[in-house]
Amino acid sequence: MRGLRPGLFSYLAQARSLLNNFQPDVIWACSDALHAIFGYRLAAAYRTKCVIDLYDNFEAFGVTNIPGLRQSFRHAVRQADGVSCFSQPLADYVVSSYPRDKATTVIESGFDPQLFYPRDRAWCRQQLGLPVGSRIIGTAGALHRSRDIESLFHAYAMLAQTDEDLHLALAGPREKGLRIPSGPRIHDLQQLPHDKVPLLMGSLDVGVVSYKNSPQGRFSFPQKLYEMLACRTPLVAAAVGCAREVMRELPQCLFEPKNPIDLARAVSFQLTHHRIPDGAVPTWQAMAGELERFFGLLLDERRPAAAQSPL
Repeated sequence: MRGLRPGLFSYLAQARSLLNNFQPDVIWACSDALHAIFGYRLAAAYRTKCVIDLYDNFEAFGVTNIPGLRQSFRHAVRQADGVSCFSQPLADYVVSSYPRDKATTVIESGFDPQLFYPRDRAWCRQQLGLPVGSRIIGTAGALHRSRDIESLFHAYAMLAQTDEDLHLALAGPREKGLRIPSGPRIHDLQQLPHDKVPLLMGSLDVGVVSYKNSPQGRFSFPQKLYEMLACRTPLVAAAVGCAREVMRELPQCLFEPKNPIDLARAVSFQLTHHRIPDGAVPTWQAMAGELERFFGLLLDERRPAAAQSPL
């Protein structure tokens, strides 16, 4: 702890220096519960508005186990002038549970249309060295137990027993100790550069978005779901959180979390039917416009409605 203290004081001093020089109209506090508390208190000290950004369910992070921190975090979120949440379920939870009656909005994850768009499947596979003529299922993103990645491994093993032409392709960071299955039909592409991820999504016959029915899964928004949809990749998703809402028109493509048998059932359906839900997928540019609008409402003192939640 002695080594940490100077860093904290230095961080505080630098933040105060920036505020003195810049005098912002809004402090947008992001990153985690600690930054939410820090941003709220700085805004109060400098008498400026504070918006707290919840790009995840910060209560599920280990740091909130520090005595008193969860209460301080909830107080900051409850009293902040504005709160931006990255999913509707998280926004609903914050409004009802904290509780919160001030301006709250949803700024979802978006996608970059310069990277994620439909491509020729055979060409994508050639770029990554994947078998062109086979059927491939898989995913890209964090390969973690918290995201139920092991259910995908078990589901693929079951399907591969009766389908000798089925392959599994994976890419992304993985947690320490996770055993990635191996074999001639399993392709571990490790951690692809971001501009190569669309090639994997474009290579798949079926993409898989898995999550547990946990605080993280219920409130998170899996960005790869939107990226797969932008690539027009048929996919299956765990029936939890936002994914259930996005895929509501295709219940056959949803599967029960932590149920490899049901995941295998959903993949089998998509390998045959190749269904993709209708509806536009938001871009980052569109989400930036929504955020700008929200900030504008908070700063427009002539409009009393700015204090009302747009939910």
